[in-house]
Amino acid sequence: MPKKLLPSPKKIVRPTGKSPDEPEEDVLEGPPEVKNKEGKEPSVPPPAPKGKRVPELLRGFRDILPEEQPYWDMVRDAVQDMATAYGFERIDVPILEREELFLRTVGKQTDIVEKEMYAFEDRGEERVVLRPEMTASIVRAYVSHGMLNQPQPVKLFCMGPIFRYDRPQAGRYRQHHQVSIEVIGSLEPVLDAQLMVMAFHLLKGLGIDTVMRLNSLGTPESRQRYKTELTAYYRSKRQHICEDCKRRLLKNPLRLLDCKAEACQPIKLEAPQILDWLDEDSKNHFMRVLEFLDEAAVPYTLDSRLVRGLDYYTHTVFEIWAASEDGERTQSALGGGGRYDELVETLGGREGTPGCGIGIGIERVILAMRELQVHPPQKRPEVFFAQLGDAARRQGLRLFEECRQAGIAMREGFGRNALKSQLELANKYGVPFTLILGQKEVLDGTIIVRDMESGAQEIADVAKIIPLLKRKIETLPRA
Repeated sequence: MPKKLLPSPKKIVRPTGKSPDEPEEDVLEGPPEVKNKEGKEPSVPPPAPKGKRVPELLRGFRDILPEEQPYWDMVRDAVQDMATAYGFERIDVPILEREELFLRTVGKQTDIVEKEMYAFEDRGEERVVLRPEMTASIVRAYVSHGMLNQPQPVKLFCMGPIFRYDRPQAGRYRQHHQVSIEVIGSLEPVLDAQLMVMAFHLLKGLGIDTVMRLNSLGTPESRQRYKTELTAYYRSKRQHICEDCKRRLLKNPLRLLDCKAEACQPIKLEAPQILDWLDEDSKNHFMRVLEFLDEAAVPYTLDSRLVRGLDYYTHTVFEIWAASEDGERTQSALGGGGRYDELVETLGGREGTPGCGIGIGIERVILAMRELQVHPPQKRPEVFFAQLGDAARRQGLRLFEECRQAGIAMREGFGRNALKSQLELANKYGVPFTLILGQKEVLDGTIIVRDMESGAQEIADVAKIIPLLKRKIETLPRA
């Protein structure tokens, strides 16, 4: 009997604490309502037949409906164009990975591993995971496929779903989608800045102004010295901190800086700042990143308490926030990333191979676009094909494909019989022209071309219809 897919057995409850890149938000029971092409609310599905139960979506999962797809196409196309322009190549990595990969990279004591991973034993009795993030998988691919022998740095990007057993919230579901952009094989600070420049202009092109929040975690050695100081400080305040912070103090002190409890805020404000504990090389690296951002006119703020939620980060860490006239929005980060100079070595790659990357949440980007009333460009079809009778359908299948191959944006009504209902569908699509093919036209070798605005019709030779349509389309006013 196959084993059930369950979250990691360590904890199968909804987490209450949030990392800095996942602030608290209102719970969403389902996807936000989307109006259809006619501007109407989605219709309510009819009740199921008596005795039949309609399958329900799992909590935290959603269907992405046709009405929403233009937003997704707009984001994916923008990512593809931006990544290609900067010399990144696409890679697709498996959704299912060995659990060990994320235990070694993300960290055993992180919220992701302790609370959020979908981990289970497969039929081969191997522990596997639905990927909770993409960077570890991309670095694994870099190592396992010998990409260290290619010219460095190797620049890769990926788009797809990731899975976390988290509390569903605005723009974040248990299956959500991410863009991951990675540069592996160079320590140059300009690459840290380049990722932020790309993200800034990518989101600006989608209608979203952003600001970066930055910090530096330094090297593992300087970070360990800071952890010692931070731990000593919080131990002196132990009687005043929340229960979550008492647990973090023992297991993962850096996560103390992520606490949202009101009682802990004054203590956090007075905590030691990691920037004061950086070694000179780390300070110089960070200053050069800031200089590059200044030169590129990318807005940013320094946040000495930004630590991110993954153990593999070193040096630069950052988050991307939507900006407003009065500063930053406080709902959620659109993405974030940083440098991971020891991750390749952790996964068995060449010692000292550095890397840096960025992840952007597609749902959160689309949510911000909707809030800002950014609408995808309309791709209106140019010609509708209507038919009457089987003979017209048979010829119509071939004619429709010939028009499509000629570059004419087509729609059709093959699933309808009445001409009236087909013309109503043509009006719904907003096409300027409709082709009408009936039994008589099939016998005569002709076809009717109807101007949908004026209602005027003309009879044309079906063999010459494609050049005729192209001439008519060329006369249309361009938006």
